[in-house]
Amino acid sequence: MSTTQIDSQVNVQMNEGAEASFFTVLNGRRSVRKYDKDVAISEAELREILEIATKSPSSSNMQPWRFLVVTDPELKQKLLPIAFNQQQVVEAAAVIIVLGDLEMYNLSENIYAEAVAAGYMTEEVASNFIAKSTKMYAELPAERLKEIVVFDTGLVAMQIMLTARAKGYDTVPMGGYNRDQVKELFNISDRYLPTLLLPIGKAAAEGHPTTRLPIDEVTFFNGLK
Repeated sequence: MSTTQIDSQVNVQMNEGAEASFFTVLNGRRSVRKYDKDVAISEAELREILEIATKSPSSSNMQPWRFLVVTDPELKQKLLPIAFNQQQVVEAAAVIIVLGDLEMYNLSENIYAEAVAAGYMTEEVASNFIAKSTKMYAELPAERLKEIVVFDTGLVAMQIMLTARAKGYDTVPMGGYNRDQVKELFNISDRYLPTLLLPIGKAAAEGHPTTRLPIDEVTFFNGLK
């Protein structure tokens, strides 16, 4: 067997292993509501999880996600009634409040400057992107801008959940909480839109398995039936 054939076989095996690992993570993820209160996650590891998750795509690469990570026990207690007394808020190691930045386009210069520094585009191309993106997003109707931000933060939230699972932790996405009270508790300005709460920690009890609709009931080719 030639060296090229060996390398090709090794690559195939590596790809198969990566796929198996991904599907194990995907199929093993559950929405966990009971956590081991004695298990903490270090700030360094939380940062690593978030950094991996931000590989997520976003509109014009504007990256509108912002993360308010709550680990302080007293703050979690204050968050508890705001989250309708769902105990995972205080039992999980941390609660990640995923925010959408409605003025994310104001960071376009920073974003595209990094792309230039990395050699991904020229300064001229970056300048054009900055001008066009800033104008487009600043002039969008408020509801359309909100839709974009909510969509993109949903993508990154899913990445957080899968990354956490790959590292042996569990999560539960929560939309059931009082957004106005979250903003008041943390003095969050109207620039930022709370989209979901995401407790993360070590499961004390497995999440319940759930069923999904058959794929034939939710998939259509070349037109709706």
